Amino acid sequence: MAPPPILTSDRLVLRPHRLDDFERLADMWANPVVVTHFGGKPFNREDSWNRLLRYAGHWQLMGYGMWAVTRPGEDVHLGDVGFLHGERDGIASFGCPEAAWSFHPEAQGQGYASEAVACALGWADAGANPEFARTVAMINPGNAASIAVARRCGFAIYGEATYRDEPVGLWERVRA
Repeated sequence: MAPPPILTSDRLVLRPHRLDDFERLADMWANPVVVTHFGGKPFNREDSWNRLLRYAGHWQLMGYGMWAVTRPGEDVHLGDVGFLHGERDGIASFGCPEAAWSFHPEAQGQGYASEAVACALGWADAGANPEFARTVAMINPGNAASIAVARRCGFAIYGEATYRDEPVGLWERVRA
């Protein structure tokens, strides 16, 4: 597989995760604000380490994955954005890549998520890969900020499900 590409937008750089992202990534996923709509329980370091490995492994096995989001000239992890293939108990496979995003609290509310998701979707659309003809996002219905990002990026709700005893909205974007 080719290495993950580096993408840029007006204010952001989306690059592959590195080992030196781990401390910031672990801090983000241990933050109660970040995990409010991800089950509410902060992740421990082991969970975050497994997440970092999953990010790298997605690119190896699937040819797509998550990027670390930074600002140009400030190589500090602001969050994660990209695509994954989830095999979850209780939810059937979507049959297409799943879009996902999360940001440190200090990077929230600045439009970074919408900009980063749009950048990642632009990469997916430019590749003309039939796998990306449809993309799905799974969002907790109480997560108004992520719902707003999804809407701004062309997603529309198409269903509901329960994941780990929590309701989730199923959102889809069909490539034009």
